[in-house]
Amino acid sequence: MEPFRVHILGCGSALPTLHHNASAQVVEIRGKLFLVDCGEGTQVQLRRSRLRFTKISAVFITHLHGDHCFGLIGMLSTFGLLGRTARLAIYAPAALEPMLKQQMQLFCHDFDYEVDFHAVDTTQQQVVYEDRSLTVETIPLEHRMPCCGYLFREKPSLPHIRRDMIDFYEIPTSQINNIKAGADWTTPDGEVVKNERLVEPADAARSYAYCSDTRYIPTLHERLKGVSTLYHESTYGEDNLLMAQKYYHSTARQAALVAREAGVGQLLLGHYSSRYEDEQVLLREAQEVFENTRLTDENAIFDV
Repeated sequence: MEPFRVHILGCGSALPTLHHNASAQVVEIRGKLFLVDCGEGTQVQLRRSRLRFTKISAVFITHLHGDHCFGLIGMLSTFGLLGRTARLAIYAPAALEPMLKQQMQLFCHDFDYEVDFHAVDTTQQQVVYEDRSLTVETIPLEHRMPCCGYLFREKPSLPHIRRDMIDFYEIPTSQINNIKAGADWTTPDGEVVKNERLVEPADAARSYAYCSDTRYIPTLHERLKGVSTLYHESTYGEDNLLMAQKYYHSTARQAALVAREAGVGQLLLGHYSSRYEDEQVLLREAQEVFENTRLTDENAIFDV
């Protein structure tokens, strides 16, 4: 099975701490890297992760609070200093484009690569990126400014060839792709070997949803049905429920409610308030509702 992983670069919230960096993740899928949010210090975290800068092909920004985008211009500058030539796609709310253009004209005007900006509609769930192996769609969220999450979905893969059967029937290599596509095989004696005898079922398609920042949305689970892994902000515990409501954030328990109702495989918590020195209290609150919950932390890697 091809790798599908999430690399945590930062999982703190707005106020800097000595323990957590601002929001940023890399989604690694089938050899491609996608950056989701780019808080201050992201490029330093990329260095620590040992992920290759040059392999990042697209950046997805959820909203225009600084802890989710202050690191973007610095990272773009570093790409230029490293001699990047490949185009870079940026998906973000439309309001970022004029500011980003001004910054790039000032700091990144003589680099050898182009940035393609794609404005996203944060109010709609729609596919904004697609290639041969996956789609990325927006997830409308409710925050103090326009905000959306992103849902990475693998496209269904082809079944696995049964090598023992291929060898037994001496099927030419040239016919492998046809068999993967569903073709039967006819032997020289006229025997028809049904396709299901020649292949094993394909791996189940996996999916990863990133939801930060948002207040608790009772209907959000309807957009996330059956997701393999869900990252949902858990800025507060139930001891600060009123703060969560005031600032349009979620508690760990509320994140777990979304995960349970959506029937996801696992829940990742993050975007912790700086008031929590130990996030175990958030983990306990979430696991009371949804057992398969895990805390994120810088440099942690999770298999989707």
